[in-house]
Amino acid sequence: MIGDITAADDIYIVCGYTDMRKSIDGLCAIIEDKLHMDPRSRALYLFCGRRSDRFKMLLWESDGFILFYKRLSAEQGRYRWPRNKDEVRNLTWREFDWLLSGIDIEQPKAIRAS
Repeated sequence: MIGDITAADDIYIVCGYTDMRKSIDGLCAIIEDKLHMDPRSRALYLFCGRRSDRFKMLLWESDGFILFYKRLSAEQGRYRWPRNKDEVRNLTWREFDWLLSGIDIEQPKAIRAS
């Protein structure tokens, strides 16, 4: 199915700011050159801009890339995106859900899945 993100084995959040003008090729270059990872792996890569009100997700399917783009409306607020620019983090599906719900993924009191 086109754009089935549940097919991803891993979810990686690229911390810091990403230029939201970048297209698939530019985001793949970040994954390869900066993160030293393979953009064609069965992973979902998340990128966020400086305003924190929009993000992009890149997913490889068997025949090509899918780029998802979401922008919140003005009254919806901002995403709580980690800003350590030299970091890429592997997220759980729970943390992914928190992130897209506007909840900080750094939940010190939350029960971590083992």
